[in-house]
Amino acid sequence: MRTPSDLMKHVRESGIRMVALRFVDLFGRWHTLTIPASKVTEDLFVLGEPFDGSSVPGFKSTESGDMVLLPEVETAVMDPFAEAPTLSVICTVAEADTREPFVRDPRGVAKKADEAMRKLGFATESKWGPEFEFYVFERVDYENGVNRAGYFIDAPEGYWNRHLTEGNGYGEYPLVQGGYHLTPPLDRTADLRAEICEHLEEAGIMVHYHHHEVGGPGQCEIEIEFLDTVRAGDAVMYIKYVTRNTAAARGLMATFMPKPMAGVAGNGMHFHQFFFKDGEPVFWDGREGRYANLSDTALHYIGGLLKHGSALLAFTNPSTNSYRRLVPGFEAPVKAFFSLANRSAAIRVPKYATTPETKRIEFRPPDATCNPYLAMAAMIMAGLDGVANEIDPAEHGFGPFDVDVFKLPPEERDEIASLPASLEEAVEALRADHDFLLREGVFTEDMIMSYCDALYKNEVLPLKGRPHPFEFERSLHC
Repeated sequence: MRTPSDLMKHVRESGIRMVALRFVDLFGRWHTLTIPASKVTEDLFVLGEPFDGSSVPGFKSTESGDMVLLPEVETAVMDPFAEAPTLSVICTVAEADTREPFVRDPRGVAKKADEAMRKLGFATESKWGPEFEFYVFERVDYENGVNRAGYFIDAPEGYWNRHLTEGNGYGEYPLVQGGYHLTPPLDRTADLRAEICEHLEEAGIMVHYHHHEVGGPGQCEIEIEFLDTVRAGDAVMYIKYVTRNTAAARGLMATFMPKPMAGVAGNGMHFHQFFFKDGEPVFWDGREGRYANLSDTALHYIGGLLKHGSALLAFTNPSTNSYRRLVPGFEAPVKAFFSLANRSAAIRVPKYATTPETKRIEFRPPDATCNPYLAMAAMIMAGLDGVANEIDPAEHGFGPFDVDVFKLPPEERDEIASLPASLEEAVEALRADHDFLLREGVFTEDMIMSYCDALYKNEVLPLKGRPHPFEFERSLHC
């Protein structure tokens, strides 16, 4: 479907009864407003559908809350989970009076980042490949009260159930960190992943592969083919929606939470990224002696990402739980450096990407609590700043370091800059370092400060004053 007329024709001829208008708030959560198919007219695409922006986190104040949703025809897909035949369409958020794009619409910010990329002559096309890691559980209970707190998780593959004499144990459970590329019957999530992938391909999101990840109690991974910035953001939102709903239909729960369990691998969402200018790869340099065949532009882009890495994490890792994952010992990056094929690096250059068309980098800190549009836009702007200022990563101590930094002597490891160890550190880094985001009006000062204030108020502060069950074990008898 390319035009509003195409969409309306499809609605009439396909027996669609509902149209779900979806948009994302500042913090990466999808919202839905559903209208009967009989109400879909040309006016919907010109005038939009009104809604109250003051009720959406990070959008508008109560006294100026009127906004409209303008459907983006090319995003329309059938919702595979709705009982009534429903077409799902992602929308641009616009001002109610002028129909101008809302400056805080995350999808619009991603569009502006792409425009800045082209205007500044860096590239004409972007390619992104987010990786999707998630756990599959069958039960999650949690409580946060004044006098009690805790959580309980159970999973079909939970090795803690090996002692059970009833149920579906049959003595086959993955080891604690032994889940990587398991085969059924040890892998009990293969059929679920296959069903998720079928839904994705029906929606036009091509899957590269899926497999069981290293986390024994039900960790999975799905990778998709590369997409441009905005389409990749759309895919992230849709894949999370499809994954959770497909699991729910089977009586299970899928979660992209960065660190749901202690002692096992967390869920990341690494972002592969590379660029083309008028069809030519930006990151490739085939001359002999070049490190990983990276061009100067690629190295400067890497320099920008790492120089602004602490501030970036406020967008790519915007939850307190994000920093439970970013700890040594689980292939999660804690140091700001780049390297070839090194999974302890913040930026990994895939060793298997050996052609001009595939030469890319992978930014490894992010997780799925991020707003994908803002995360990718921020990465582009950091990289552009590195290119504009010719930031050499070697001169700033960012490597390359082709070693496992967790095995370095402490005095050598301490010489490499650390990434934030908490959300509070990341938020403060963004407050202090955000001018690179303001270039070409991609982000605004007001939006960044409001975003920081909200993260501190809603994420950082509530946890700071809340005792953890582990603290009772350590401090109750002091």
